[in-house]
Amino acid sequence: MVQRTVLKVDISCLKCKKKLIKAVSGLEGVDKVEADAAKGTLTVTGECDPYEIIVRTRKVGKFVEVVSIGPPPAPPKPPEKKPEPKKEKPDPRPQHICMPCDYAIVRACDEPNPSCSIM
Repeated sequence: MVQRTVLKVDISCLKCKKKLIKAVSGLEGVDKVEADAAKGTLTVTGECDPYEIIVRTRKVGKFVEVVSIGPPPAPPKPPEKKPEPKKEKPDPRPQHICMPCDYAIVRACDEPNPSCSIM
């Protein structure tokens, strides 16, 4: 079972951070290790026993306080794409057709002075 273990650890320098990460990442079942010096936390995700993580962290010489142990947070879902409203395509055929008088069948124009006529 994949779980996330968050520990409060004093991470005072880069060397401490590297030691912690190296010690914990060597455990079997560890998928991801994050050390945040600003917050003073060590987050381990994987199928590793939280007790083993605490033991390894103490072997480095750090005092450890458990913040949380539980399932990892679900990955954020991408925002759902709303379907765009369908735009009505304009009719490719012209709405008003005026044909020259050379044709036998011609439709009359709606214009006041049509240039075409019905024959």
